[in-house]
Amino acid sequence: MSNNRRDFIKKSASVAAITSLGNIGSVVKEQKKIKEYAADAGMQLSEAYFRGLEQRRIDYCLQMNVLGAVSGVRADKDVKPYEAKAIIAQKEAYEKVGLKWNVVEGPPSLGEKTKLALEGRDEEIENFITFMKNLKKHANIDVICYNWMPVIGWYRTSNDKPGRGGALVTAFDFEDVKNAPLTKYGEVSREKLWSNLEYFLKAVVPEAEKIGMKLAMHPDDPQVDSLKGIGRIMTTVENFRKLLKIYPSPSNGITMCQGNFSLMGADIPTIVREFGKEKIHFVHFRNVRGGKFKFEETFHDEGQIDMYAAMKSYYDIGFKGPIRPDHVPTMAGDLNDFPGYSNVGILYALGYIRGLMEAIEKAS
Repeated sequence: MSNNRRDFIKKSASVAAITSLGNIGSVVKEQKKIKEYAADAGMQLSEAYFRGLEQRRIDYCLQMNVLGAVSGVRADKDVKPYEAKAIIAQKEAYEKVGLKWNVVEGPPSLGEKTKLALEGRDEEIENFITFMKNLKKHANIDVICYNWMPVIGWYRTSNDKPGRGGALVTAFDFEDVKNAPLTKYGEVSREKLWSNLEYFLKAVVPEAEKIGMKLAMHPDDPQVDSLKGIGRIMTTVENFRKLLKIYPSPSNGITMCQGNFSLMGADIPTIVREFGKEKIHFVHFRNVRGGKFKFEETFHDEGQIDMYAAMKSYYDIGFKGPIRPDHVPTMAGDLNDFPGYSNVGILYALGYIRGLMEAIEKAS
């Protein structure tokens, strides 16, 4: 009897094993699928190097495998930053330390002459076109993040407001600056800025199209109508729609700085899906609390934006471009000499972003 029982158990085990073979293939395929998910959800996770190749930041990013590099262009005194020599030298400097320069943010030869229609505007625009061509030819970079904030750019009324746990954040309160004196340029109307922007786009976008360059307009920060007499126009979602209509083109797009769009009152996932990957060329992934007249920066996980929903919206539209954190708090043990760009704060932000990317990629 015991022999019959042992035979029955063996046969039952064999039948179960044979029956289960039909599921092995699907299990193996699923495991393989999980292992082969796209790193960073297929996007180009990057970091900013606005102070040059700072060794500590390089080390951190290499250790985290965040290899995209965003910056302006530096040049020696005898070389213009829009010339090929300057671009080649900077590209090689990034490559030497193991980074890939993939976005120019704050391009040379685009300043007050162009934005305020001053003498020398046409020459400055020609130099900008030369810059685009050299950038694409010698560095294979196809994204330029620019803004239309003449004289007064990124602006805060406090760079050391205590945030969570004593971290220092940047903040803005229009009440503190609404009566500030005018700059040397006096009153500059919003109508004038629109006219100057249209002039620029009609001169530059056709040349950008020829080489596949993507111009990514950054929102005004903050988005008030005027600061010290200087008008500001990239302040609403509707104005971004207007920008895109001035010269419809794959080369005329935006930087989705989601903190700024949230302060405009926009729902980030909704606006991301409206503009889509055809118009969103670059992403600043950041969080804020407040509105355009009074706000503060926050850690990525505590502001008013649903960051999971935001990241999923980029994934859903098929965005594959460069994305970086922006305006992080200054954390314990770090200096606040460059507010918004603390090395320790960047570590937290990049880890948070990568975690969202992996979760969304695997869930999909």
